[in-house]
Amino acid sequence: MAEIALQIDIAAPRDVVLAALDSHDGLTGWWTTEVDRDGDVLLLDFPDVPEPFRLRRGRADRERVVWTNVGTFPPHWAGTWISWDLADQPGASDRTRLLFRHGGWQPGSEEGVPLVAGTWAELLVRLKDYAQSGKVQPYFVKPPQHTS
Repeated sequence: MAEIALQIDIAAPRDVVLAALDSHDGLTGWWTTEVDRDGDVLLLDFPDVPEPFRLRRGRADRERVVWTNVGTFPPHWAGTWISWDLADQPGASDRTRLLFRHGGWQPGSEEGVPLVAGTWAELLVRLKDYAQSGKVQPYFVKPPQHTS
């Protein structure tokens, strides 16, 4: 079974990185402008996508954040999970080493993994920049809806 694994060092304390992964302001700071919650399920909306991604928030503490896809969209994400392991960088308690993993891809869905991996790589750079600077720069920006 395919799995995406990426590691990045972030010049920010673990609590700052955790807030970027587990708060509305954090997620809208680097990922998408459209984040909502339905209980413990994150609803992430993206431009030109017919319905939000639905990720159930599992564990969220100073060492790990885990989400499980509980929606039917996108189909190739069905049953996948995402984990973010946070640790201090060796010799630097004010810096975070982040290990990202996205796994659980079902047979037949692996063809989408390279494209998803490339997007996650860009997202991790945005997460790093946001955690280090506080500058809001989400990767996905949903244009405002106009009403007539």
